[in-house]
This record gives sequence, C-alpha cells and structure tokens, in this order.
Amino acid sequence: MTDRRTARRYDLSLPVLIHVPVERNACNGKTRDISTRGVYFVIADHFTAGSELDLTMTLPAEVTGGTEVFIRAIGKVVRVEKTPGKDEQQVGVAALIQRYEIVRNESMKV
Repeated sequence: MTDRRTARRYDLSLPVLIHVPVERNACNGKTRDISTRGVYFVIADHFTAGSELDLTMTLPAEVTGGTEVFIRAIGKVVRVEKTPGKDEQQVGVAALIQRYEIVRNESMKV
C-alpha cells in the first residue's frame, strides 16, 4: 500500500468536540493524530463516510508554551473503522480538514 499523505502527521492525543450540523448533535472524542489536511480521532459514536463535521480541538498550555489554544475546523469523514481493543463501541474516524482557524483562549466565545 502506498502512503498518499501530502502533509506531515503528528501523533497528538487531544480532546475533540465534534458537531454534526445535519444531525444537530455533538459528541466528544480524542485525536490520535493530526495534520494540516486531516485528523484521525476515536469516538464512541458512529459516523458514515461523507458526513460533514465541525471540530473543535484544544491545545493545552503545556503544548503551546503559553495559553490554551483552540483549533476550529470544518471537515468531512473519509473513513470509519473499528478500533482494536476492548471497547467495541469505539470507532476510528479519518476526516479531511477542508478549512480551519486557530483561536486563542482569550477570544474563544462558545
């Protein structure tokens, strides 16, 4: 299998809040890795390929060297897979990031 990634991927375990605009619901997950073009996260909910997502990831102060930073992104699910392990409710989701913005904690109004 050929790796088709064009952006460097970073192994980062970050909390992620996922909103599904069409279904008007939100759930929490945890990233496994992230790049400027995509993210892979694990979640106890099921998604289908093609689903639109609004994501908010939190970079803690320990990672940024200052204040907490939020990454708000719009993306689309490209792959859903069962994750190996004990919890059969968990799935891995690969999503393409279509656009994102970085927001400092002081200006984050949710």
